Amino acid sequence: MAQLQRLAVSPTQICDRKIDLTREQQHYLNRVLRLSEGDRFIAMDGRGHWWCAVLEARETGLFASIAEEISVNRELPVEVTLMAALPKGNGFDEVVRQATELGVASIVPVTSDRTLLKPSAQKVDRWRRIAAEAAEQSERQFVPTILESVSFDIAVKDCGQKKRFICVARGDNRHLWDCLLGNLEPPQPPLLRREQEQEELAIVIAVGPEGGWTDGEVERAIEFGFEAVSLGSRILRAVTAPIVALSLVGAAFEKC
Repeated sequence: MAQLQRLAVSPTQICDRKIDLTREQQHYLNRVLRLSEGDRFIAMDGRGHWWCAVLEARETGLFASIAEEISVNRELPVEVTLMAALPKGNGFDEVVRQATELGVASIVPVTSDRTLLKPSAQKVDRWRRIAAEAAEQSERQFVPTILESVSFDIAVKDCGQKKRFICVARGDNRHLWDCLLGNLEPPQPPLLRREQEQEELAIVIAVGPEGGWTDGEVERAIEFGFEAVSLGSRILRAVTAPIVALSLVGAAFEKC
């Protein structure tokens, strides 16, 4: 099935093994991908389900019928929430795209003391479309949840994950990799044991804006149970740090 094109659909579009395609989806399949009646593609609902679908035609336009469900396992064995301060310009587009490719479960856009961008509802909608497209391209089972932007203080206060890390550019904090692996004896440290309850296999990583988090923000995060961590000795851009952090998570958990 790897050679088939993929299309993210909403669960509400599926009824009686039929997929009611939107006009945009019809255009994409027929005019962009050059699929015609009888051709197959993979439909994914962004909630863990994949189907092999057959494109069909009727007087009102194209629709798809579900031929069979496809069993896949492409997700990280840990639920990762990225709490990312908004960078300048359109940099957050790439953060969303690449974080989706790396397996993030949800993204919380954060406004901080050094944030310049104040996103509109149109921006959030755009990020959700980018996440859906990236999930299609990277063969994800789930489309990450892109939340509405919130202030840093609200984000850290409302955080529910037990494992909480805030990335700090300078200082002598432990490296995120060491925190993920832990210091216990083999075969696997507690954070990497797959038999743990699901709530323990959920982490949040907070990554700052240009110029980094302020000292006050780091202190407030620590008050709410975050551990300050390092991503290495180099100073990373606001759009690079999330990718480094998520790459470390993927390397740690996908090697277990």
